[in-house]
Amino acid sequence: MILCAPLSLPAGTLPKSMSDVAELENFVIQDCGSCHGLALKGGLGPPLRPENLDHLPEAAIAAIIREGIPGTAMPPWKPLLTPADIEWISHQLKTGKLVSP
Repeated sequence: MILCAPLSLPAGTLPKSMSDVAELENFVIQDCGSCHGLALKGGLGPPLRPENLDHLPEAAIAAIIREGIPGTAMPPWKPLLTPADIEWISHQLKTGKLVSP
């Protein structure tokens, strides 16, 4: 588990507590991983590893998480995640801090 990862984000985008970090890490691995693979190497959905996301800025990743992709299995997560949660997840995905080598 990566507990120091939020320290690399600008103030205002941090989860409220370390338990929030653990919950978000679990969310990415379990909920996102259910379609994108538990190692985020792809499955029903595309891989979510840094090398697969290098063409997308963090803001685009956040928009996809927030709004989903119509006509696909990717749902909008804005009803369940706060904007700060979405920004944190986007940063973690872009930098690869939630994937093992």
